[in-house]
Amino acid sequence: MSLIVMKFGGSSVGDAERMKRVAKRIVDRKREGHQCVIVVSAMGDTTDDLIDLSKQIYDGPPPAREMDMLLSTGEQVSVSLLSMAIQSLGEPAVSYTGWQSGMITEDVHGKARITDIQPHRLHKALERDAVVIVAGFQGMTEDGEITTLGRGGSDTTAVALAAAIEADLCEIYTDVDGIYSTDPRVVKNARKLKEISYDEMLELANLGAAVLHPRAVEYAKNYNVALVVRSSFTRNEGTSVKEEAEMEQGIVVRGIAFDKNVARISILGVPDKPGQLAKVFTSLAAEQIDVDIIVQSGVLNGLADFSFSVSLSDRDRALQTIENIKGEIGYRDVTSEGDLVKISIVGAGMVSTPGVAAKMFDELSKIGVSINMVSTSEIKISCVIDGKQLTQAVQVLHTAYGLDTQEQVYVGGPQDRR
Repeated sequence: MSLIVMKFGGSSVGDAERMKRVAKRIVDRKREGHQCVIVVSAMGDTTDDLIDLSKQIYDGPPPAREMDMLLSTGEQVSVSLLSMAIQSLGEPAVSYTGWQSGMITEDVHGKARITDIQPHRLHKALERDAVVIVAGFQGMTEDGEITTLGRGGSDTTAVALAAAIEADLCEIYTDVDGIYSTDPRVVKNARKLKEISYDEMLELANLGAAVLHPRAVEYAKNYNVALVVRSSFTRNEGTSVKEEAEMEQGIVVRGIAFDKNVARISILGVPDKPGQLAKVFTSLAAEQIDVDIIVQSGVLNGLADFSFSVSLSDRDRALQTIENIKGEIGYRDVTSEGDLVKISIVGAGMVSTPGVAAKMFDELSKIGVSINMVSTSEIKISCVIDGKQLTQAVQVLHTAYGLDTQEQVYVGGPQDRR
């Protein structure tokens, strides 16, 4: 007997028939002799519908506490219905909200982080041979306030819970049957990976791959959680995420990710004196604006230019923040560009293989792609390019690094929201 955590996203339980299909899959797993703890997201578009409803009631940004109260109800619907579906198949089941399951978070609404898990009730239910169903995406502060975990919250719930109860395996069920070398909707002959390392998956997740959320991968890496990503619509084998993945012969790059939500901001004519960059990025950090790539040019006549990238959704706030400190910085001008994407190659094999970056730059130049910004780490290289050239760039790089396969891949519907 093994203890398994199974997470199902919103598209997997999007209607009554899908809910029944998931229940059957869980019951089959239990009857194989396993103990099962299930984490579920809100059904289908429930969360978006609740957000739209709040906009009809409240003008402007709604109160964060009340939004958490509202959005947490979506998962409660899912867990109760799934429990009923499992019980209708003759197996005992019990559903819990995030706070009932002992999920303790920091006192932040909308994007809380888990600080502790006290799964006493879950253990007691497992001792009764029940299937335990936990609402993902939510928790409770030490003071009893309901919180939500933000995007990817149910993935994070599942992996953190697997670590807390020392599960033998955590399975993330989604609408694709594993992790691919790139988005199959962009490259039709993308390859499904048999396995991938935590570090490679974390880079891909941070760089735009939507199958797993970065926080969930961090938990898996920190607590060495055995993690598998697989489809809820097929019985195909999924992709294992582990400490070290076996290197394929001749494959240096494991995958290609891209992010369409990119803007570049350039601050021109900045007096070259100590503390200027600190003032800019401290001000941006105070506004919770994440900065990605930073590039500074040389100094001419005592003035320097530098550029950095932010999420497109943060561009206007970033520009306003920079405008607010113009008197302190004394720059000449600020410009911004929005029709950009970041394309990244990721692979642990890059550490010991020279020429990987040169090949990327050469392949992009052959198809007339200009590179606006570059960022590197030990296992990734990212380039910011014109958004209109994204598809061609991904396809060319995918072939250049030997990632193509002739097999037709399965592509489901839109990615689960959380």
